[in-house]
Amino acid sequence: MNNPKIVLFVCKHNRFRSKVAEAFFNKFNKNKEFICMSAGLLPGAYPLDKIQVQTAKKFGIRISGRPKPITTDLLRYKVNLMVIVADNVPSEIFNNKKYGRDEIIWGIEDDYTGDNKEIERIIKKIEDKVKQLVGSLQ
Repeated sequence: MNNPKIVLFVCKHNRFRSKVAEAFFNKFNKNKEFICMSAGLLPGAYPLDKIQVQTAKKFGIRISGRPKPITTDLLRYKVNLMVIVADNVPSEIFNNKKYGRDEIIWGIEDDYTGDNKEIERIIKKIEDKVKQLVGSLQ
């Protein structure tokens, strides 16, 4: 088997949306030609939100780990498809076409409320998008 193609899910901090997308991709993807990663445009020492982590468990996924940064090496050499999950990350800064990367923009808003219903709505939206993406890769 050749090297797998890498799908990179991106959000602002890699604390919620991109981690949810990564977890759903790993849950639903059966195509061994594709693997995924997630990263944030502005990662930092932000801890994961406990309510978001707990709510994700209701969907059968686990979000964990420290936020990961987008690195130049990751962008230049590894990523085949970039999925900008967030609505607050401008795609222009990645210059995807120059590096031959495909790009999908979902534009999903972040949760600023801490409200379970809102978090569930966002997670469900990401789950639906990931299912569509995985289906298109088969």
